[in-house]
Amino acid sequence: MTVRRFHVEGIVQGVGFRPFVYRTASALGLDGWVANVNGHVEGEVAGPLGTIDEFAARLRTDAPALARVRRVRLTGGAPRPAYGPGFQVRHSAPAGGDAAPREIPPDAAICDACLAELHDPHDRRHRYPFINCTDCGPRATIIEDLPYDRIRTTMRRFPLCAGCAAEYADPADRRFHAEPVACPACGPRLAWEELRGEEALRAAVKAVEAGGIVALKGLGGYQLVCDAGDPAAVSELRRRKHRPAKPFAVMVRDLDTAARLARIGATERQALTSPERPVVLLARRRWHGAAPLAPEVHPGLTRVGLFLPTTGLHHLLLDELARPLVVTSGNLSDEPIAVDDTEARRTLAGVADGFLTHDRPIRSRYDDSVVQFAGRSRITVRRARGLAPAPLPLPVREPVAGAGAQLKHTFTLAADGRAHLGPHTGDLAGLAAHDAFLASYEHLKRLTGIEPTVLAHDLHPGYLSTQWAEAQPVRRIPVQHHHAHVAACAAEHGVQGRFLGVAYDGLGLGDDGTLWGGEILVADLSGYRRVGRFATAPLPGGDAAVRHPSRTALGHLFGAETLGSPRPYPWLTRSFTERLDPAEVAAVRTMVARGVNCPSASSAGRLFDTVAALLGLCERASYEGEAAVLLEAAAGAEHAAALAHRVVRAQGLWVYDPAPTLADLLQRRLDGEPVARLAAAFHLTLGIVTAELVARAVAEGAPRTVCLGGGCFVNRRLLTEVKRRLHAQGLRVLVGGQVPVGDGGISYGQTAVAAARLAGER
Repeated sequence: MTVRRFHVEGIVQGVGFRPFVYRTASALGLDGWVANVNGHVEGEVAGPLGTIDEFAARLRTDAPALARVRRVRLTGGAPRPAYGPGFQVRHSAPAGGDAAPREIPPDAAICDACLAELHDPHDRRHRYPFINCTDCGPRATIIEDLPYDRIRTTMRRFPLCAGCAAEYADPADRRFHAEPVACPACGPRLAWEELRGEEALRAAVKAVEAGGIVALKGLGGYQLVCDAGDPAAVSELRRRKHRPAKPFAVMVRDLDTAARLARIGATERQALTSPERPVVLLARRRWHGAAPLAPEVHPGLTRVGLFLPTTGLHHLLLDELARPLVVTSGNLSDEPIAVDDTEARRTLAGVADGFLTHDRPIRSRYDDSVVQFAGRSRITVRRARGLAPAPLPLPVREPVAGAGAQLKHTFTLAADGRAHLGPHTGDLAGLAAHDAFLASYEHLKRLTGIEPTVLAHDLHPGYLSTQWAEAQPVRRIPVQHHHAHVAACAAEHGVQGRFLGVAYDGLGLGDDGTLWGGEILVADLSGYRRVGRFATAPLPGGDAAVRHPSRTALGHLFGAETLGSPRPYPWLTRSFTERLDPAEVAAVRTMVARGVNCPSASSAGRLFDTVAALLGLCERASYEGEAAVLLEAAAGAEHAAALAHRVVRAQGLWVYDPAPTLADLLQRRLDGEPVARLAAAFHLTLGIVTAELVARAVAEGAPRTVCLGGGCFVNRRLLTEVKRRLHAQGLRVLVGGQVPVGDGGISYGQTAVAAARLAGER
């Protein structure tokens, strides 16, 4: 008889891995044991050597659906087993000497088996909102420490009843060692004021039916819920939440309902039904007669964010209400999602008409994830519940962290070839968001066991993430914003060596102290060289211009960088300025002429804002990126001839001069060309310009692998146009899939750059 120790790394806790090991070993007739140790799974098997090899192979190939096995190691065991025949699941062991980072399982949506039980009148968990098993339920949001056992989760306050304890101890049961297991007799309960259980649920249903807004305690935080087909309810939610235009996500009961609201392809269908259950941005169907969704859900847009129920509670609500629901983050605008019951009642008291809560604490804050698809390319807009903090590959050895950016903030912890991208925090503009970041960072650092010795951060001294990083007592590596964008894409795809980066976003501080945003870089993970850019234009009012696209447009018309092209003729400029407040136009003209609070930026994002303002689509933005979103929506499926454009050589760089583009746009608008066609023409023009900038760089020796990064590539039309034209040049084109393409991926890119620089020092 041969004895071998086995050690399994990856996402192997909280996913039914020990029961799987038990069943596999028992089926093969092996003796031994298995236990959670630190963040991994370890054990011992005894039997014929060939059977042990088969056992190890099955651990890799037959693992549970939620598991991610990264490595299986076999080592020599004791000369003879120190246990009797059979196989057993042992209690978890404390951390040993293995310093490998621990991997945390994300939450998983309710599985089909639990859903069937939820609806079965004869099942003891019939209509129990917190139903789960080893294949589904809360994980990252309830874990307090590792190894992963009930006593180290927020479920520790709920002792198992006899029925649940029997299931938990039965190797043949689906809930064998399912740590969040519960039932109506021993688990969490719903509450609505003094009501409990079904009465609480009915009270919430009545509130929504009456046009009210309910604060619901979800997996990773509170959610605000109302009838998505009720214009008055949705408008009132916007008013109370201080969110005048940003689209709301909509939860629907099933795929059939989703398909009636939007066009769903195979990849989108797979994402909607995956255990991650992200919000998926989809092309809205045209409605005839009464609209099933109120126009106020996504004003002015042709795409809608839909997702399927995540928990038993969501299913019960949708079963009772039989209508799509707005389900959005339980917070005020620009604040983090509420997780604490007392905090939620304080911050949401002026928003919600009632609170459907429960007594299971939320340990970690996780908002809903958001994805979309452009052809076969998956674009992660927000990486949060269901996705984070599952590790991503990264060529890193020593412990490194990335502090992230200011907007759409995330952080990253990395070591031993893996990067843990933390959950979406939001915009680090206020104390609440900053505190949420710090709490999440410290918690994930403790869970993973990663204690960074190096901290990467943005160049911008005004970012709260940068200021925090500079106060930490470790080595710091500053990373330029747009290099981080394209490095994130390259690292995700395992690009080795040099590549050509195209970084289009709103604003980021360049290494020359100016604001960048439309950049062509020849780079590798450790460094870069700028080879192309957009022409600069002043931002009247500085950061305030981001919320005032009309000011950005005036900056382009009054003070854009002179590259040999005349600015739009006065009568074309007047066609725009006559629509604005004359006092504001005069003030901006003076600011630009005197250079007062008018930093210049080579920003693709601000050019989108400019065009949206010139076309009358958005002169004041209520959220970051609104102008660009409306411009993409306006383009729809229109086809148009390209606008005039010009690429010139200036100061050793290839530079796109948008002055001819804007002049042509204004002239064609005066000539009566429809806004939709001009919006489409602008997207086409940027695709042509990007292809030309890249072609010029490649002709001068730049690599033929192109990595796209930056928030502008959330725009499906721009991404599709750019990829099509670069592919036509025979280039390899990559875009982030698991890592957010916008600022949510900055921390991952920062970490990749820091790791590469450290490797270069060895």
